[in-house]
Amino acid sequence: MPGARNEPQSPPAAERRLARVVLNRLKKRYPVIGTALEYVDPWQLLVATVLSAQTTDENVNKVTPVLFERWPTPADLAFADPEAVEAVVYSTGFYRQKTAAIIALSAAIAARRDGEVPADLDALVELPGVGRKTASVVLAEAWGIPAIAVDTHVRRVTNRIGLTAQSDPARIERDLKALYAQPEWAGISMRFIQFGRDVCDARQPRCWECPLADRCAYPDKTPGPE
Repeated sequence: MPGARNEPQSPPAAERRLARVVLNRLKKRYPVIGTALEYVDPWQLLVATVLSAQTTDENVNKVTPVLFERWPTPADLAFADPEAVEAVVYSTGFYRQKTAAIIALSAAIAARRDGEVPADLDALVELPGVGRKTASVVLAEAWGIPAIAVDTHVRRVTNRIGLTAQSDPARIERDLKALYAQPEWAGISMRFIQFGRDVCDARQPRCWECPLADRCAYPDKTPGPE
């Protein structure tokens, strides 16, 4: 596994080869991939991504049609009754915090951005409740802008395989950006995320059917079923 790279530098050739093999195999498994969140514009994706914390995309997709039908624009949601919003997003968990977050976020977009979501990482993370992961999802998925979102799946898979030794999401993002050419960035996160869901499970990874097993540094591989 590569050591921690404290300063930006070109990764060793062996690490770049590993990264290339890993991504090629994930592309073969997932030729076309994107977020499972349903949306019609960047604002809806931004709100849906905030709601997706600590719940499934499927659960969010059950809630957002009702949410966006009742409050179809950032200005509408900005002035919504919080209790009414809480009732809609309740099933996504942490509903009070999420309600406060999406109302504040929508208010900022309506007031500062004339209702338009900025297609810029620095501008996005200035919005209330938007971190680098959420911003990167929106950039990559809504506009195809090169960005790498690091969530728990990306962190787990990249650490196990040996693409990074970091645990901090910003450092993982930096290491992955050093390993992959910028045109690849927009498609990386969703492939790692889906692979983490399908194969590289947190508690019981399906190592016996993993297409990356021969390149994986994870020492506690799960034996196959008898």
